[in-house]
Amino acid sequence: MTQQGHGAEAPRGRYLALLSLAALGVVYGDIGTSVLYAVRESFHHTHGIHPTRDNVLGVLSLIFWALVLVISIKYAVFVLRADNRGEGGILALTSLVTPVGAMRRSPRWVLIMLGLFGTALLYGDGMITPVISVLSAVEGLEVATPFFEPYVVPITIAILIALFMMQSRGTASVGRIFGPVTLVWFVTIAILGIVNIVRDPTVFAAINPLYGIRFFIHNGWNGFLVLGSVFLVVTGGEALYADMGHFGRRPIRLAWYWVVLPALLLNYFGQGALIIHRPEAIDNPFFRMVPGWALYPVVVIGTMAAVIASQALITGAFSLTMQAVQLGYIPRVQIDHTSARERGQIYIPQVNWLLMLSCIGLTLGFRDSTHVAAAYGVAVTTTMVITTLLLFRVERERWKWPLWASLLFTGFFLAVDLAFWGANIVKIPAGGWFPLVVGAVIFVAMTTWKTGRGLLAARLNAGTMPIELFLADVARNPPHRVPGTAVFMYGNPAGTPPALLHSLKHYKVLHERTVFLSVTTEEVPHVDPAERVAVAELGEGFYRITLAYGFMEDPDVPEALSTVQVPGLDLGPARTSYFLGRETLIPSEEPGMARWRRGLFAIMARNARPATAFFGLPANRVVELGAQIRL
Repeated sequence: MTQQGHGAEAPRGRYLALLSLAALGVVYGDIGTSVLYAVRESFHHTHGIHPTRDNVLGVLSLIFWALVLVISIKYAVFVLRADNRGEGGILALTSLVTPVGAMRRSPRWVLIMLGLFGTALLYGDGMITPVISVLSAVEGLEVATPFFEPYVVPITIAILIALFMMQSRGTASVGRIFGPVTLVWFVTIAILGIVNIVRDPTVFAAINPLYGIRFFIHNGWNGFLVLGSVFLVVTGGEALYADMGHFGRRPIRLAWYWVVLPALLLNYFGQGALIIHRPEAIDNPFFRMVPGWALYPVVVIGTMAAVIASQALITGAFSLTMQAVQLGYIPRVQIDHTSARERGQIYIPQVNWLLMLSCIGLTLGFRDSTHVAAAYGVAVTTTMVITTLLLFRVERERWKWPLWASLLFTGFFLAVDLAFWGANIVKIPAGGWFPLVVGAVIFVAMTTWKTGRGLLAARLNAGTMPIELFLADVARNPPHRVPGTAVFMYGNPAGTPPALLHSLKHYKVLHERTVFLSVTTEEVPHVDPAERVAVAELGEGFYRITLAYGFMEDPDVPEALSTVQVPGLDLGPARTSYFLGRETLIPSEEPGMARWRRGLFAIMARNARPATAFFGLPANRVVELGAQIRL
């Protein structure tokens, strides 16, 4: 995988083909396994829609136009253009259109809240997708023989546990087969579709949107509710955008238009042809398409495709968490790099185990993919609505569209998104509440952490001495200087680090070389290494250094400081000590945040990863100086 930054040369030839193949496994696993359950759920008995020829053609028409409008046009053509220095995803989009420091109650602040809520919902989606994908694939065994019926849930749980257990080892070794396996899956579902379409080619009449319109007219409210199941065919749409930074636009588009879309349409239309001639096949139309001799191999390939789809969601959750940490929306967490070559391959233990326990709980709670499908879609539709709203700002400010064009485009796709959203909202009592609750909990945690950090910074800055005053005082009353270099880290580049004042108060000495160090996160995914370090010499052995990182990058302070070449400034590892402040938070009645949120923030702060590990500082060269802060 590669990072496609601003101005990067577009991939061509064999390299383009390899990137497109890799994108198949990472980007399209989720949407590719929707064929296992989407058509079946559209005719579920709760909808009251009978598998007549007209209804089948109506559902096929809705599926066709959902894939064309939502994925082929909205995401593949337009959303992929809204990159943040080559990166995609709703958090990258939020940081693109809204500055992190936007004022409360401003329109920008509303957009940030929408983006954060959409981000939080993706965690709920990440818990459901592995369950419905693997369950649906394993349920194919029931079609082969009823013998496997009691073992579907245990087999699913065993596969999920194995999947999460392997995360700490990284996916570099098995990742190479993701693309080829997914390609085999798409070829397989395309062939299955063609075999059944040959028996009734008239199903292609469903391309005419009139069949979809008639379906709504004839079935009324029940027809509208079917949209909640039809939406399952596009649930992997956000992955196109979220994974853009790994592959770039061209490979993702190429894989979609030339492989994924044709294979999906052929299979969906093949399932429709089968149902028209064998209405009883509606219990599991995908596996009913498969000849008896090929059933077990297809179950195996389908399970592998489902595991790959799940892996993509897990990797996406890791990446999303890293972005949120860097942008200051969640506390520092342990981030392990599982590959020495690919910086984007990371493992976050807390997120991994949380997802695993959630997936096992959902599997035991729902027990079959039909019940899981009832909980699926609410979070994804909400995220898609938020993406459309944020895209309006991109159209106006980045692409310089006229107002009428932005209103027309956003209005049309917002109407489509809201139709799907409305049809999915009715799923809330049947399980759709779960991703909303997960999203709400994570949203509260994210906003509490961001607000709390802002209050803490304000409290610290209120008592911070400007560097100029400190330097003037040192010049008037020079303390004793000791050999070596001291690096004092502080978030405010213009203020004197409190740790320095505490050190000087207690030890009455300063190092010969004293560095005021600030680490900032820019609203871009990556910072050019040539622009990472800014050094200012303040005189009398004092220096101000600012390190800038993107929200997709891991800060490594010693590595960055090793590039500093300033005469007289020795930052050698054996002669440099790092001084950090450690704040003990005391909840108070001061305005700014509710008391329960102050308590939540204090708990999150106590459990955050130590700054020493997060910034890559050598533990034996770090001194922490504590202070009590009333929050």
